Amino acid sequence: MTMDVEESGETSIAVEGDIVTCRKLIRNVITVAGFGMTDVTRIVTAVSELARNIYVHADSHGVMRWRVLYQPGQVGIQIEFEDYGKGIPNIDQALEVGFTTAGSLGMGLSGVKRLMDSIVIKSEVSVGTMVSVEKWGRVK
Repeated sequence: MTMDVEESGETSIAVEGDIVTCRKLIRNVITVAGFGMTDVTRIVTAVSELARNIYVHADSHGVMRWRVLYQPGQVGIQIEFEDYGKGIPNIDQALEVGFTTAGSLGMGLSGVKRLMDSIVIKSEVSVGTMVSVEKWGRVK
């Protein structure tokens, strides 16, 4: 399959506008890769939330990495968000619906978990956090 966009790469998250950059970049990558519109919407929503988490909770110091994955009849995307912020003291609690440390609705990580096929979170207080998500779709 020939693509007009990079099948893997990374971009930094340092200012609020980088959230929009992440959304646009991933939308382009997954659309060209062959994801359907419903999955595009789900993935872009998850990317928006995870990029915003870096901007809000990690003092705007982080990176988003992605790579397109292929299996017979399927296309996937793996997206990793890494920051060097304050970390998540209790990952299980952070994944609960309604949990918030920012005074928001608390739909962040629990919402991302529902939107994506898998989520892996590694975090160490005062060191940083890595969140990796994957989504798979059928090749058109």
